[in-house]
Parts: sequence; structure tokens; C-alpha cells
Amino acid sequence: MEHLDDKQNEDLTPKNEHSDVSPSENANAAVPPETNQAMETSESDISFKNRIDLSELQDGIALIKNEIGKVIVGQKGMIDMLIASILANGHSLIEGVPGVAKTISAKLLAKSLDIGFSRIQFTPDLMPSDILGTSVFNMKNSEFEFKQGPIFSNMILIDEINRAPAKTQAALFEVMEERQITIDGNKFKMELPFIVLATQNPVEQEGTYRLPEAQLDRFLFKIDIDYPNIDEEVEILNREQNLQGALKTDQVKAHLSKAQINKFQALVDQIIIESHLIKYIADIIVNTRSNPFLYLGASPRASIAILKASKAFAAMDGRDFVTPEDIKRAAIPVLQHRVIVTPEREMEGVTTKQIIKQIIEAVEIPR
Repeated sequence: MEHLDDKQNEDLTPKNEHSDVSPSENANAAVPPETNQAMETSESDISFKNRIDLSELQDGIALIKNEIGKVIVGQKGMIDMLIASILANGHSLIEGVPGVAKTISAKLLAKSLDIGFSRIQFTPDLMPSDILGTSVFNMKNSEFEFKQGPIFSNMILIDEINRAPAKTQAALFEVMEERQITIDGNKFKMELPFIVLATQNPVEQEGTYRLPEAQLDRFLFKIDIDYPNIDEEVEILNREQNLQGALKTDQVKAHLSKAQINKFQALVDQIIIESHLIKYIADIIVNTRSNPFLYLGASPRASIAILKASKAFAAMDGRDFVTPEDIKRAAIPVLQHRVIVTPEREMEGVTTKQIIKQIIEAVEIPR
């Protein structure tokens, strides 16, 4: 039996003792040269290039992130969503406790872009004309002349938006949705790009006015900012120590022009999204309307917002097509300020984020 086993093992072992060619060379020799050439040609012909050239857009985003990163420590999610809102031609509401860099982040973003910037501090005595402008009688020619308000710019930072009363907040309805204002029967178009970034404090309620649903619905994103972690806190302190009296914003330089931003927004509009993914967005939105935990579901404006935001996220990742992950990434910041939890669930401590996550998990992902 021992001799038989040895014989079988000997027969199963490849015999290359009479050949100087390695096994890999034998494998290649078995394939005709023309076949090898055809294989090499087919491999070289395979390319996964985007149908839309996004190289300039990605280079521009990298420059903006680099400039903001000179001052802001961490907050990657907030910066990504602010850039995505610009690419999607939408407005953002930034919410966080005092001192977490809400206002300075918006200012740095504006400074990294070569566009017009205007800041409006909302106060309880602010009037609509203080934002939009007003007609002033000119004594020289005995005619009324329209004096533009601070809203006439490319990027508008509204600080503490919930400190102004309802009539002042209502002055933003038309301009945020239609990029125009109507004064004394005359329409004034905003210069593009036109982006509104607003901040609000979620904990201080004295002297504030809750934003109406119609106002909230006009924001593409609601961005929540958390406290930095211990490493980020140490880095913040080290940078502050090294400033030696210099201004933080002096380090930031402008890179992208108005024409480039308008071009990037047009590119994002061209990002490809398959029909089954459009159905996926619609399923998520419809589920918010039938969810028993929600008193108010999302409107068609919300579904359009998810569509635009998912395209922006795809472009930021260098893809010319939308994936289900892009839609999931956009769903919470787009929906959390548009839906309302039922009073019973709100008393139990259930949040809109939790419900939206449950809806996303419940809706089947298209394959």
C-alpha cells in the first residue's frame, strides 16, 4: 500500500524536470500570441471615465475646503453640506448652540468665493424694508428712487434668523424661492448665484420667533452642528494661541468666480439619475405622509430638494450618476425641518431624525 500511495502521489505531481520553462511561462505558451494581444487590447480599451467632466468642479471644491480648513477645525459634515447647497443652488439653515462656528463658517465660505457677500443681523425691531430696500423721494428730480437693501448680493448671511418677527421673515419668502423681489409693483431680479445662509440658536427662546413652516420649507438643508471632540478642542486652542492677535479670516483667499459657480451648478443639473432611483425618492417622501408618527409629511418641494442634493453629493464624490447612498445622505438634512412629529410622540422624546431613519430603513433600496 505504501508503494501504491507513493506511485499515485508521483503521478499527480507535475513533471518539469526536463524543462527550463516555469509553470507561468507554460501557461502563457499555451495561449497563442494573437490571443494575448487581443486580451491586452481589450483591457486597455476598458475605461470608466465620467460622461460629464467634473475635474474642474472637484478641483474648485478642494480649494474651498482647503481655505476653510485653515480656520475651522473639524465640522467636515457641515462644510460638505454648505458646499452641496451651493452646487444645488439651495439655501441652508445652520443650527447650533452659541460658539460652535456657525457664523464664521458662513463668512469663511463666502470669503473663499469671489462673489458678493452681505450680512444681515436679525433683531426684533427689523423691518422688511431694512432687508429688501425702499423707495426714497429724490428732491432733485422730484421722483421716487429705489434704494436696494442688503439682500441684493450673491451670498446672504442672516444671523439669528429667529430673532425677527413674522412680518420680517415673510419678506424672504419671494426672494428665496423666486430669486426676485417685488416693490411698488416693480420686480427686481437677483444676480446669480444667490444663496441664503441663515443661523439660529436652538436653546435660547427668549426674544425669538419660531420660523413658520413656509419659511423652513424654503431651506434646502437644515444643518445641525455638534460640539467638537477633545482632539478638535485642543487644536482650536492651539490655533488661537498661534494667531498672536491676527485675524482668522485674513488667511482665507477667494478662488471661485460667479461664472464658475454658475457653471458648476449647471453641471450638477446634468448629473444622471436612473428612473428607479427617482421612484426611490418618491417612495421615501410618500412614506412621510402616511407615517403614523408624523403630523405633517413632506411636500413635493422636499422630493425635488432630495433630487438636487443627491446630484450635488454625487458630483462632489466625482461621479456623474446618483447612487442610493447619495439619496440616503441627503434625506435627513432635507427632511428634518420639513416634517412635524405628532404631539404624542414628541412628548415621548421621539425626534424627526429617528423617524426619517426608520422610514429610510423601511423603504426597499432599488437594485
